[in-house]
Amino acid sequence: MTKTVDLRSDTVTQPTAGMREAMMAAPLGDDVFGDDPSVNALQDKIAALLGFEAALYVPTGTQGNLCAILSHCQRGDEYIVGQMQHCYRWEAGGGAVFGSVQPQPIAHQPDGTLALADIEANIKPDDPHFARTRLLALENTLGGQVIPMGYIEEATALAKRKGIARHLDGARLFNAAVAQAAQARTDARTEARRIAQCFDSVSVCFSKGLGAPAGSALCGSKELIARARRVRKMAGGAMRQAGVLAASASYALDHHVDRLAEDHALAQRLAAGLEGIEGLQVEAPHTNIVFVDLTGAARERSAQLLDHLKAQGVLATGLYRLRFVTHLDVDAAGVDRAVAAIRSCFHA
Repeated sequence: MTKTVDLRSDTVTQPTAGMREAMMAAPLGDDVFGDDPSVNALQDKIAALLGFEAALYVPTGTQGNLCAILSHCQRGDEYIVGQMQHCYRWEAGGGAVFGSVQPQPIAHQPDGTLALADIEANIKPDDPHFARTRLLALENTLGGQVIPMGYIEEATALAKRKGIARHLDGARLFNAAVAQAAQARTDARTEARRIAQCFDSVSVCFSKGLGAPAGSALCGSKELIARARRVRKMAGGAMRQAGVLAASASYALDHHVDRLAEDHALAQRLAAGLEGIEGLQVEAPHTNIVFVDLTGAARERSAQLLDHLKAQGVLATGLYRLRFVTHLDVDAAGVDRAVAAIRSCFHA
């Protein structure tokens, strides 16, 4: 049977053989008591790697962002965030629902940034009419776009001058770091730390491009992580012998960071293969996500496209705007199959 080419997300990856071995060999304890050695080792590793005092292992990136927002903000506070950021649009309004923390969304610029003037204009004065602005939240990558380092430095410096905290949703931080390192001719870990050090807290996902089956980490000061640990308890609590999962994340940090460049190259291959098809507007990918907008006659066939692809063993998401995500379980042959399947749908 031909293997399905699953381009729906980098969350669909399966643990590699080496990762499975690391998981099976992981020493375990009870993380609620703080004595799971594999969890503790992972928390120490990611905190040190990104330059923070402490880290907290959480089941999901959504929980990591929620812990961050509710650790930085109190009831009646607000955080400034982009309209298309995950912690605003795709996390069910958790900060508002559970913490009575108001989001202040701002429109993105074409490069994914938030205009500095818009950030400054939305920082509220100390007046009882307004929610108290406590936090600026950014995301990198944003829909696969790498947020420019110079901009990150300027935006976070502005927030610091204005006395508000800074959080990064770094679900795909290492994708951004790998792409940035290629341009700067440095290494991905240096760039990841360079990005992270602009912020007071950073959440990192292990179950996307890094290929672990589950888990994220929130990094910050000891004080912030102590508050986040309490929020995690209210949001469902810690897991017990979570070291089985933590070991997969540690393995991913050791073995799967630099290989993200392969995913980026495959995304470029996919985008190049789709160029020239009438009605398809292909966005040049920064990292491992390719967006394709359908226009004209191609738009009219959008409802049939995903079924057509599925019938040929290719999975994707979207309707008029398609999303394809490359990852460690996709190879060049799989990308070429996807290109051929799409072209056959449009007879291109």
